[in-house]
Amino acid sequence: MSLISDAKNILNKDPAARSLVEVMLLYPGFRILVNHRMANWCYRHRHFFLARYISQRGRKKTGIEIHPGATIGSSLFIDHGMGIVIGETAEIGDNCTIYHQVTLGGTGKDTGKRHPTIGNNVLIGAGASVLGPVLIGNNVRVAAGSVVLNNLPNNCTAAGVPARVVSINGDRIPSDDLNQRDIPDLLAKKFAEVENRIAQLEQTNHTEPTK
Repeated sequence: MSLISDAKNILNKDPAARSLVEVMLLYPGFRILVNHRMANWCYRHRHFFLARYISQRGRKKTGIEIHPGATIGSSLFIDHGMGIVIGETAEIGDNCTIYHQVTLGGTGKDTGKRHPTIGNNVLIGAGASVLGPVLIGNNVRVAAGSVVLNNLPNNCTAAGVPARVVSINGDRIPSDDLNQRDIPDLLAKKFAEVENRIAQLEQTNHTEPTK
């Protein structure tokens, strides 16, 4: 996995980025990837104290906490980054995007594999939480503020608390499509269904003959 390719990925995806040098020197999302690669190497070679020390220094400097045991693929785009927490047994595939205040954590009820497995080309919106050893498929969008507690299939969009699949896309979502606005509003849809049902009942009551 090349850090240069990670930096180029950030440059391509972030419209605010001006140059590769800016990304590599000033972006916390890139700095924490460099930090994690070192911490993860130490962790895999059983230098656990040093691995933890490196990860905690990265947390202090960037506001992003990644356990040194977490597995991260290539081209991860961490945008803003502040408040992100990624647990020890979490696994993240290639070409994923994670926004600030995201948690890839545990439920406190699992042992061994305690954290999520994220597929390739996944976008996780700001403030979302993915908890437990759940499997998130490829080409998935998790809407901002959602809480994911169950597996999600490939090519879907999930939203809500707890998160539910609100749409399934037949085609793969382009990796550079960061659109988080055009997501179906599941709660509004449910309210509309309830209002429609109430209107139907009221109309039935008005048309029933009196005895």
